[in-house]
Amino acid sequence: MPEIRRIVPDGPANPLVAVLAYDGLCTFEFGCAVEVFGLKRPEMGPRWYRYAVASVDPGPIRAAGGLTVVADGGLEVLDRAGTIIVPGWRGVDAPVPEPLRDALRIAHARGARILSLCSGAFVLAAAGLLDGRRATTHWRYHAALAARHPRIRLVPDVLYVDEGSVLTAAGSAAGLDLMLHLVRRDFGPEAANSVAHRLVLPAHRAGAQVQRLLRPVPPERGSGARLATVLDEVRRRLDEPWDVARLAHAAATSRRGLHRRFREATGMSPGDWLIAERLRRAQELLQASRLPVEEVAAAVGFGSAATLRLHCRARLGATPRDLREGGLRVPAA
Repeated sequence: MPEIRRIVPDGPANPLVAVLAYDGLCTFEFGCAVEVFGLKRPEMGPRWYRYAVASVDPGPIRAAGGLTVVADGGLEVLDRAGTIIVPGWRGVDAPVPEPLRDALRIAHARGARILSLCSGAFVLAAAGLLDGRRATTHWRYHAALAARHPRIRLVPDVLYVDEGSVLTAAGSAAGLDLMLHLVRRDFGPEAANSVAHRLVLPAHRAGAQVQRLLRPVPPERGSGARLATVLDEVRRRLDEPWDVARLAHAAATSRRGLHRRFREATGMSPGDWLIAERLRRAQELLQASRLPVEEVAAAVGFGSAATLRLHCRARLGATPRDLREGGLRVPAA
């Protein structure tokens, strides 16, 4: 493969990330936002994110677990933010104050990106920001969100959905996947990998990965460990042909057994997993290099730019150019 010339994105035009705090704050989701955007990371350079907390309610905020939070200001903080995060909500039946709805609508209209984590999707929905858009939330809340806001194009059982300026994540930990995805959009895969490494997290889980596995992930011994080794080998050699027969032979199992183990470990069929991995690697190459699309397609095993474009359209609703610019999206419903 030709030498890769790295592209280092400049980051967002407005680096201020404002995270909402409210009485009854979801501590875990809030903490995830702090970990990704609120810590000083001098190794990332001067254009790294700035961070502020915007209070929805007056006074010290009571958070789950007996904690209190003192915010940097009220909703006026959102006026300055380039990115706004709604870390859950105090309850799916809890009303969303009109001042908050107005502030979110105004911020979005001027170009701010707005993210919701878990039940925070109900706040975006109440503000009308999800009408006509694809969105997701925790699997427990899908029915309630669909019933109350039928104009949302709800995408069930995915980790997150990126609609450009409005992004939604499923359960609590999926918020980390979405926020790392945003770091990848803003600063490239190496920056996202660095943050993930600090957090001891996988560098990337595609948004279309299922929220719930039908069976437990097998323990890292015996057949489970063998499959994990095969997956690592495939990732290292994506440019090679990997049909079901070869995968089954490498995993020392039958074709039927291979499908069962893939479903248990990844929630996907072998073919779907392979396409997802090739698309993930294609995005990394497109964002981190100036390789032509044809060479990227060959490097990840798609063979041709036409095949890469086909899978990008079918799986991500995007083009290779979109991926180069960081716009990864999950499949349309």
